[in-house]
Amino acid sequence: MDNTDVMVSSPLGVLAVLAFVAAFFFMIEQSTRSKLFKYLPPLLFIYATPVFLNNFNVIPADSPVYAGLSAYLLPAFIVLMLIKVNVPAVISVMGKGVLVMLMGTAGVMVGAVVAYMLVHSWLSDDAWKGYGALAGSWIGGTANMAATAEMLGTSKEQFGLAIIADNVIYIVWLPLLLMSRDFADRFNKWARVPEERLAAMDAAADLHVEDEQTPTMPQYLFLAATAIGVTWFATALAPDIAAWVETVSTGAASVFSVTTVRILLVTTIALLLSVTPVSRLPNSTAMGTALIYIFVAGMGARASVAGLAEAPMFVAGAFVWIFIHGLFCLAGAWLFRVDVHSVAIASAANIGAAASAPIVAAHHRPSLVPASILMALLGYAMGNYLAPLTGHLARMAVGQ
Repeated sequence: MDNTDVMVSSPLGVLAVLAFVAAFFFMIEQSTRSKLFKYLPPLLFIYATPVFLNNFNVIPADSPVYAGLSAYLLPAFIVLMLIKVNVPAVISVMGKGVLVMLMGTAGVMVGAVVAYMLVHSWLSDDAWKGYGALAGSWIGGTANMAATAEMLGTSKEQFGLAIIADNVIYIVWLPLLLMSRDFADRFNKWARVPEERLAAMDAAADLHVEDEQTPTMPQYLFLAATAIGVTWFATALAPDIAAWVETVSTGAASVFSVTTVRILLVTTIALLLSVTPVSRLPNSTAMGTALIYIFVAGMGARASVAGLAEAPMFVAGAFVWIFIHGLFCLAGAWLFRVDVHSVAIASAANIGAAASAPIVAAHHRPSLVPASILMALLGYAMGNYLAPLTGHLARMAVGQ
């Protein structure tokens, strides 16, 4: 489609539309307090609205803005999200609950492969990339979904299917995690949970309560310098590293493209910074999350409505997938003798990430809300490594 046929064609105008769409649905959510958003999070609308704006010639399907979002915005929000990861703190508070989360992560990886094997014949040949993107969301969060989609070269239509499946499963899974509190006594007895575990978690949680301070202007500058600096450094090194990988193994070169190497470098550097004073800069998570939603809107702007026809079978596979994740979480609870509160938070940290883990924690055990956020960030730390691997495992499992 010729960009002269659309209502808003200038790059600045397109960026303004994407930012407005992202802000609009959060404004509606906060001003109306509608229960609708408990079942259909703003993320779904933020992706879907630009899909229709594109297909109805309001904004173009091709714009320099979209390449800019991938080149600059994506690595920036990865840095902002990951510099807050505090692995020692989450292990101190949650203890073996972290092992349950790792079991849940393994369940996401295994579930993706099994589900894709069952439904791939009804999907496009590149649907494994959509499953990889969804694995990113379910191991870490929306940031990992976006990063994994970029690394795998996921089409915008497959990315849309991943968002649809993510939200459909969320509608079903979140209530189950909340309801599990009512079965705490029976569950804990089945899992052989030591009586002192809950008291020990509460005591550890009290030691790790941190008040987020209002950021100052210099702190905003430090955050900007960190995000831009890491992006520049990784972007400069990625081509040489990818070229070296190709000389070592031509097979590995197809997996470790320049884009993949760049994002893995950004992820690794950000995690290294999380153990430095940079991690104490306030408000980085909120800033990173805001950028994520603009990026997701940009993904929607490039998608076609026709590409969503595969949704029923894609989502059917996702239900098999989440069932396997649940089995792995239950196995982890029994093996490590972990209470139902920690198990629910661990699963929410995987499937719902930082948006849902605090909700589940507040319902189950309010003292664990800060730890639930840390656990979700731990998922963010793993997602950019494990989700692309999951996508490739699904592809190899069916011989593609």
